[in-house]
Amino acid sequence: MTGRPPADRWSSWQALDSGRLLLMSTTAMLVVAALATSSINFQQVLSQPVQVRYALVFGGFIAFGELLRLALPGGREAAPIAMVGGMSYALLWNLPKGQTIVHGSQTAQALLVIAVAAIGMTVGALPHIVAGREPGLTGMCTRLVAIACVAFVFRSGFYQFLSPTQHWYIGLGLMVPALVLGWLVDTVISALIRADDVRARFSVAITDEMSVQWPLGVAVGASVLISVFCAEVMGLYELAVFIGPLLVTQVAFRRYAGIRATYLQTVRSLARVPEVAGYVEPGHSGRVSRLAVAVGRRMGMSEPSLLRVEYAALMHDIGQLSLAEPIPGGATLQVSQDDQDRIAELGAEVIAEAGVLEDVAELIRCQSWSAIGHDPPPPLGSMIIRAANAFDDMVGASTDRERSNSALRRLRLDQKEYDPEVVEALAEVAGRRRAWRL
Repeated sequence: MTGRPPADRWSSWQALDSGRLLLMSTTAMLVVAALATSSINFQQVLSQPVQVRYALVFGGFIAFGELLRLALPGGREAAPIAMVGGMSYALLWNLPKGQTIVHGSQTAQALLVIAVAAIGMTVGALPHIVAGREPGLTGMCTRLVAIACVAFVFRSGFYQFLSPTQHWYIGLGLMVPALVLGWLVDTVISALIRADDVRARFSVAITDEMSVQWPLGVAVGASVLISVFCAEVMGLYELAVFIGPLLVTQVAFRRYAGIRATYLQTVRSLARVPEVAGYVEPGHSGRVSRLAVAVGRRMGMSEPSLLRVEYAALMHDIGQLSLAEPIPGGATLQVSQDDQDRIAELGAEVIAEAGVLEDVAELIRCQSWSAIGHDPPPPLGSMIIRAANAFDDMVGASTDRERSNSALRRLRLDQKEYDPEVVEALAEVAGRRRAWRL
């Protein structure tokens, strides 16, 4: 078996992982500077028992949070408990009995926060690596950069305006902007990486990322503020008290993500029924779904809309189960328009019976409509599914480029049935190579 040519491998890796390389390089420089500065100031740090105690406890808290990292919808990853620990450590202000955690240079203190967070995250990631799971390096780097921004802004900037005797609302007024900045940095970096990964427009990726991340960001921000102010009264004991509500919150997010994953798996299993029954070729629904999502993303559809398109594309052939005799190869392209309408209508009725997928049922109902001449016009998602289905009917699992080009030429010629913009987007995504990832 021949391998991929080295030139192709390098060009794909270099083009698609440049954002990750920049992120990891920046993080590496921050960590090296933090560890070097902390090593130089090691004796000074050891001479402050409060400093050592808080560094060890918060480092362990961050490691625990990294160990319990969370999978979010859309293949995202988060570690909310680790973020609470890192940002709380960066924003510590008043401590019990007049103690202070800031000694020496404020920049050195910000670098100490980075060093503690980096070590904690590394320790928390080790069990994942030992278990054979992905280390999650990109997510760790993103979180560390966000914590670093909060630490530098607060420790090197805002902290000079604070003193242990000042009112709590002054500290709150300075902490909130720092937390918002940290959330924005985390969200923007995640959106940039995701836009590169899935070939989405950045404007769409950042909107989707904000819609997914803001509930978690609010929960993390509120937890950080409570943790910082509780530390003034309870010291380190507040972390032991506070870990319970954080775990409950994380379990709730994990359950939501699990329900969504189970839901999608159920839809995928249902989509395989026509394949198992011999009405369509094996793998057809999955190929149409992947093509449709890629085309929708290329055309700037939001993530909720893409999820509906994915569901509809997976189940677009359910209506074929009503046929007395299967269509040869399951290619609805070969049957009359009346039969296509009947298959789409019956499939939509089956999906609508669930009572929770009305939008998906509507996309399936309209998939047989021509792009021009139908009143009202079909939704964009339906036009995408129609084009992707026709393309796969003609090409199937073949990787022959000439066969793909022939199918695209046929779709381009029939501008009444297939929207030209959809077909051009399909032509672009159909020829992509699978990306290598770091």
